[in-house]
Amino acid sequence: MRTFLAFCGLILTFMGSPAEALALEKATFAGGCFWCMEAPFDTLDGVAGVTSGYTGGTVKNPTYEQVSAGGTGHAEAVQIIYDPARISYARLLEIFWRNIDPTVRDRQFCDSGNQYRSGIFYHNEEQRRAALQSKAALEKSKPFREAIVTEIVPASAFYPAEEYHQHYYKKNPLRYKYYRSGCGRDKRLKELWGKAAGH
Repeated sequence: MRTFLAFCGLILTFMGSPAEALALEKATFAGGCFWCMEAPFDTLDGVAGVTSGYTGGTVKNPTYEQVSAGGTGHAEAVQIIYDPARISYARLLEIFWRNIDPTVRDRQFCDSGNQYRSGIFYHNEEQRRAALQSKAALEKSKPFREAIVTEIVPASAFYPAEEYHQHYYKKNPLRYKYYRSGCGRDKRLKELWGKAAGH
């Protein structure tokens, strides 16, 4: 019994108090390859975790092979668990926009297809309003001419991707950098956002 109680205490220490755990919220974004969307959020103060996965489609428990082949309706996405007392949803939106190309439909950089569309999947009415406001503000201040076509839709079931995809940029840094460079992601982001790209 004593060992069990000690184990429970260790878990609470790692996760924080139950009240703190309940205060955490979710944000779900699609911006093309999920490998490239983890890194911008992963080390932010107030972000408790980032998971790569699939959402927006109709197939239950899809595999990477199914999603990447198209036809599932799912987009590669990231789900962010964050503490709104430490980082706002509005700030997460700012970072999201400056890490995608919001001017193209059904593609991001070198990846094409509906599974690579950009999207904001809101979890409540507050997030919906914030997303629409951020898009409207960008339409007025954007440094590029093209229209913003990123979808803003209700969140649906989110399916975590296979383990080897999680934090790929950390597990395989050389392959990740080669892919990101070869895909032209950073070059295009700089063209769109200038010095604000990625921030």
